Amino acid sequence: MSSGKSLKITLVKSAIGYNERQKRTIRALGLRKLNQSVRHDDTPAIRGMIRRVEHLVSVEEVENDETA
Repeated sequence: MSSGKSLKITLVKSAIGYNERQKRTIRALGLRKLNQSVRHDDTPAIRGMIRRVEHLVSVEEVENDETA
């Protein structure tokens, strides 16, 4: 389903002051520190998580074979 694409997700704003559900979503994405980036396959589940916290993260589409 990923068709050679993945998403690079970067935490650009702190989750302090936001509700616990949004904090748990950030942690579930694998983000712990400000400006930290993680990669995930482009799936509907990941897209839904990003949509819930889109005000806290930035997202880029990258090729799977591309190195960090």
